[in-house]
Amino acid sequence: MKIATINVNGIREAVGRGFLDWLANQDADVVCVQNLKAKSFELDDSILYPEGYEGYFLDAEQDGFSGVGIYCRKIPKAIMYGLGFPQCDHEARFLQADYDRFSIASFLMPDGSDPAAKQAFMAQYQEYLSKMARKRREYIICGTWHIAHKTIDLANWADNQTTPGFKPEERAWMDQVFGPTGFIDTFREINREAGEYTWWPALDQDQPRERQEGWRIDYQVVGPNFRRHVVDAWIDYDATFSEYAPLIVEYDLTL
Repeated sequence: MKIATINVNGIREAVGRGFLDWLANQDADVVCVQNLKAKSFELDDSILYPEGYEGYFLDAEQDGFSGVGIYCRKIPKAIMYGLGFPQCDHEARFLQADYDRFSIASFLMPDGSDPAAKQAFMAQYQEYLSKMARKRREYIICGTWHIAHKTIDLANWADNQTTPGFKPEERAWMDQVFGPTGFIDTFREINREAGEYTWWPALDQDQPRERQEGWRIDYQVVGPNFRRHVVDAWIDYDATFSEYAPLIVEYDLTL
């Protein structure tokens, strides 16, 4: 099973830069997208239902803001919209597709431009993650968490310790998620190297992404029982339809 996640940073702009061509060439079972910045009723059928996929979307109340989606080759048993607390649901930050054995979610954390709002979200989200960890159902949570966990996850970390996305309290929260709460960072199960990024704050299109100062703030997160199912994980640096790069993980599972 191949799952991709990508922050498109505006779905219509990403389509104009080749997102649908990239999607057609992935042969992915599920593709999670975040930061659509458009309501689903505004989108063409070519975006809502690309060939071979069924699309599901959650729209933010505010125009041109947030929004998440999931493209599925196999129709899910059920779709869950939101997490039940207003900050998440009104801003369209969580969408979940349920299959027989596990669930796959598309997730978008607040970026931290409003630190108090992000902290409030993290506190409520932590409660939900703790409940998820106690359930028998397994989860694959895909998306932009807007936090670089370790010093190897961003360039110039020493100069960014007070920057949203790398503040001590944010990193401590991630320590909790990947520690006592029990979740796993699938990418780091495969790749422990520094210099692996999914977002570039000031992207220079004339310079290869590998040479730029980026951050790894996108994740596919699973419970401890799924650690053994992670086969491979990589970042698609050649996909340039967004300031973010797709994170792709292969699992020895079937939908």
